Amino acid sequence: MSTIKENIENVKANIKAACERSGRNIDEVTLIAVSKTKPVPMLMEAYDAGMRDFGENKVQEILDKYDKMPSDVRWHMIGHLQTNKVKYIIDKVCLIHSVDSLHLAQEISKQAAKRDITMDILVEVNVAGEESKFGTSLSDLKELVKSIAALPNLRVRGLMTVAPYVVDEEENRSIFANLYQNCVDITSDLSDNSTRGCFDSDRPLLSMGMTGDYRVAVEEGATFVRVGTGIFGERDYSISI
Repeated sequence: MSTIKENIENVKANIKAACERSGRNIDEVTLIAVSKTKPVPMLMEAYDAGMRDFGENKVQEILDKYDKMPSDVRWHMIGHLQTNKVKYIIDKVCLIHSVDSLHLAQEISKQAAKRDITMDILVEVNVAGEESKFGTSLSDLKELVKSIAALPNLRVRGLMTVAPYVVDEEENRSIFANLYQNCVDITSDLSDNSTRGCFDSDRPLLSMGMTGDYRVAVEEGATFVRVGTGIFGERDYSISI
């Protein structure tokens, strides 16, 4: 069985190859170790192997692990976020990937203002239109981004999607290409800077691609890939944190 360090090296090699195939710079892509349900000793193995970006689906797991991990870890909230739990992580995460409504964004703005910080967020898009997935629809995306970007104390840095589970990662290529194109279109539409804080960087962020399809996601423009099983192995929900 391969070690966590070997798994990380393998994933990074695959990311590098995908960048080379698509003419991208590997520095444009950040690997997030999705550590949900994994105990702290496993996270520390990844940390010791060079990982600094960790993604969690649940607020409680971030809270449980936050003080047990080194202070230079960058925590990413990648799962569905309830408004009543925003206050617990607003000062602990570097990026909230899963903002899927104006209501949630308003709460993030409110809690960030209380702490006098500016929170970076991504708008989650349900590109495939799956009923079981969270995220705004493509048809509502542009107006939602504009509405959220008008709020104080947050920055809309880009978009995120959770693609369907597929056996052949090529089946998700169109999903990733679609999200990328929508990001390009929104960036172009708002290039006059009429909407404060919207994609206000040289390179909007795209969080897309997981263990089964991150190579294709990188080829289609991902700047964050969220890999759990490919680093830590299959989840074991019986293990305590």
